[in-house]
Amino acid sequence: MTTASRLVLARKRRGLTVTRLAQMAGLTPRRLSDFENGRATPSPPSLEAIATALEFPSSFFSAEEVAELTVDSVSFRALSKMTASQRDIALSSGRLARALQDWMGAHFRLPAPDIPSLTSFSRLRSDEDQIPRPGEAAGTDVPAEEAASLVRARWGLGNAPIPNVVHLLEAHGVRVFSLSRACPEVDAFSFWDRGIPFVLLSTEKTAERGRFDAAHELGHLVLHGEEQMPHGPQAEAEAHRFAAAFLMPRADVLAHAPHGASTSWILQAKRRWKVAAMALAHRLHELGLTTEWQYRTHCVELGRLGYRKSEPGSGVARETSQVLGKVFTALRSEGTRPADVARELHLRPADLNDLIFGLVVTAQEGEGQGRGGAHNRPHLSVVR
Repeated sequence: MTTASRLVLARKRRGLTVTRLAQMAGLTPRRLSDFENGRATPSPPSLEAIATALEFPSSFFSAEEVAELTVDSVSFRALSKMTASQRDIALSSGRLARALQDWMGAHFRLPAPDIPSLTSFSRLRSDEDQIPRPGEAAGTDVPAEEAASLVRARWGLGNAPIPNVVHLLEAHGVRVFSLSRACPEVDAFSFWDRGIPFVLLSTEKTAERGRFDAAHELGHLVLHGEEQMPHGPQAEAEAHRFAAAFLMPRADVLAHAPHGASTSWILQAKRRWKVAAMALAHRLHELGLTTEWQYRTHCVELGRLGYRKSEPGSGVARETSQVLGKVFTALRSEGTRPADVARELHLRPADLNDLIFGLVVTAQEGEGQGRGGAHNRPHLSVVR
């Protein structure tokens, strides 16, 4: 029996329209639409033609339903500028990540979610132990700067730079996966699913941009709650301010940055916080350490040096998942190959690898060890 919603999921994962897939599979658009809407069931030859065109195993289309992931539940950035194809590929990746999370949750004890939901600022300020747990209603006007400080305090981070943002999020129960390279315009997005926070990150950005994107999505999870992710400039600005304050705490920046810092100082100091030069220049101005003219000068000079879109000479390594590395190392030790996991999920190994930062080789050769420090190592054990 064909699961109609899986036909739609596979097509959108490949970024295809009904018309284009129908052409590739030798069907009429109307016939394919009937299959996708459950008005008709594809014959074995038709299903095989669709599976071949989409490069999905035939078994994918008869597996159980995969819950929908709506635009309203996701923290898409610049949604109005995103093509329908890019949006569909990203949302489909999120649905497949959720299926992989369910599979891992059935085989491993993963870190429990510990993301404060800032619904009551008065309680947060007076008693950290009363920070609401995920699932409570969102909606607050606590400044993003203060929210970042509260999360740092809750997690015992002090004001020190964060060695590895992805490992830190995973240690506190965030499920971090990678986005398909087929949607390069999508930097990152996040969502909640049954009390579990998810973040999907592009692997095409600089290491510094990836760290900021991860902190930005944490801002959405903390500030904007579980029921519905808000969209628009205000929500994005709040998450952006949260990320800047989370990665570059006010006290630490004030302790190390001089007033009127030069561009050369920024290029040296950005290594301390592992952030983009432009992000540090903006943070200095935000904290009143540079004037408007100095900030504009920094932007012009950094742009001329190539720092607007990249980080020339960066020695920062791109962050990847520690949990996923550990999962696939543990599986390998028990004789389970990534291809076996892909088969259970009814995916090609390449599509599985797209979700796990391409860690199949890393997990085998590097034994999944990260460099985030002992306090950032997520606990993970096999369910017996």
